[in-house]
Amino acid sequence: MKKLECIIRPHKLEEVREALDKVDVHGMTVTEVRGFGRQKGHAEHYRGVEYKAEFQPKLKLEILVRDDQLAEAMKVIQESAKTGKFGDGKIFVADIHDVLRIRTGDRGDSAI
Repeated sequence: MKKLECIIRPHKLEEVREALDKVDVHGMTVTEVRGFGRQKGHAEHYRGVEYKAEFQPKLKLEILVRDDQLAEAMKVIQESAKTGKFGDGKIFVADIHDVLRIRTGDRGDSAI
């Protein structure tokens, strides 16, 4: 099993969710986060005064997938979250050794 941590633009959430649903990946945890990457924020103007907006609002998606779903899940996330502009986000992949569904006691792939 793998855990995908995806940092995406907030307005892309529904598009990503629908794309994952089509490839049989269901369930995710969504957290509102703020951060910056290589662009280190951008300058904005408010009432004629320029200020630097370093931390941009993003969403962090945490998604568990079976090993055989990994490549396709990453592909549909990339395609559906992409705008082609700086700040589209990143996908991090980590190994998951086990998972337990609290309600039923199911473990491993059947608990995803």
